[in-house]
Amino acid sequence: MIQNDNEMEVTHERIAYFQRLLAQLRVTARPEEFPMVAGGYRAEIQRMQKEILDYLTQHAGEPLSRQAA
Repeated sequence: MIQNDNEMEVTHERIAYFQRLLAQLRVTARPEEFPMVAGGYRAEIQRMQKEILDYLTQHAGEPLSRQAA
């Protein structure tokens, strides 16, 4: 779980990196291997985006919850 704004920025950077990888793989991967390769990156991007949204939708004055909503 993201604990502060710095961790959120690092997560944003990781998402951007994986998106660039996916864009490159769309062109370079063989059609039969692409769905398997892309699926893992997509799942990781979605997981990180959820973490960011969970962090951003919790008021800054409240303690961070340990459970994701």
